[in-house]
Amino acid sequence: MDLAFIPSPSVGVVHLGPIPLRGYAFCIIIGVFVGVWLGNKRWVQRGGRSGTVADIAVWAVPFGLVGGRLYHVITTYEPYFGPNGHPLDAFKVWEGGLGIWGAVALGAVGAWIGCRRRGIPLPAYADALAPGLALGQAIGRWGNWFNQELYGKPTDVPWALEISSDPAIGRVGGTYHPTFLYECLWCLGVAALVIWADKRFRLGHGRAFALYVAAYCVGRAWIEYMRVDEAHHILGLRLNVWTALIVLVLAVAYFVISAKKAPGREAVVEPGAQPVEGGADGEAAGTDEGAEDGKVSVEKPAAKTAADDDAESGADAAEESAPDEPGDKKSEDPADEPAADAKPAGSGSTKKP
Repeated sequence: MDLAFIPSPSVGVVHLGPIPLRGYAFCIIIGVFVGVWLGNKRWVQRGGRSGTVADIAVWAVPFGLVGGRLYHVITTYEPYFGPNGHPLDAFKVWEGGLGIWGAVALGAVGAWIGCRRRGIPLPAYADALAPGLALGQAIGRWGNWFNQELYGKPTDVPWALEISSDPAIGRVGGTYHPTFLYECLWCLGVAALVIWADKRFRLGHGRAFALYVAAYCVGRAWIEYMRVDEAHHILGLRLNVWTALIVLVLAVAYFVISAKKAPGREAVVEPGAQPVEGGADGEAAGTDEGAEDGKVSVEKPAAKTAADDDAESGADAAEESAPDEPGDKKSEDPADEPAADAKPAGSGSTKKP
């Protein structure tokens, strides 16, 4: 008899009149909002404008949802297009089934479109958004808890997940490894790792995003291996395990190559925004001289410089035309001072030598 376990919710949807509130969709929406919030905060810290991340997310999020669903339907096509399948069920996103690989891949296409329209480099945007993506995934994984899906092998550990029986879909009741919880905790650790590494090593040019991808793939590989749901296998390993390993290698390769070709961090991430301190190669964008000791020098606008020069010229002219004040003991010009040993002419002195 199990003395402790994590209970599953009895229902995954609550109806407010005719409006259904599904736990899975609710978790995805909350994850998106939290990810955009953290991404916006990091974008401003890097010198971008507030609101830019949300504007680009308008492109990235729909593309990501479509990509995530496409990946799931393509890699798990039997319930939709196999024998006795229901093709229209492919559109029922609220019932679960979003592949993170397709979501990130097609979401990046949407982000690229949004960045291109704003004149923003995609790698800089991805770096700002990386920890928010991991945090959003951690929240979104609780949608699997509401749907009682994607759990691991049977277990009797105290933190086991209780799954109710459902003969209609072939679900056997019992206690299983809560892989949704494992992935949630792993994603929280990935978010913390990327934030720390970004501050410590000043990652730029897409390397913070590459670190997020690599770290996530490491955890996803062993968590995926624990699952017992139906999946395609290649050489004895689940398809998503192979995907995680391949993406891991690509992310590490990008990190290494990028560090050699473009060290440091972007000085300017958004046109027209203020440059941040300690930009790429120690230089501030929009200046004629490099920043010294991590400080950014800001070039004066041409109009203001001309006005300052006119003001200084007027002050010099006024000073030259002003009469000497009585009692001045020392001239401003060293050339006007008499020699120290010379006798002033016409001084009227009666002192004899």
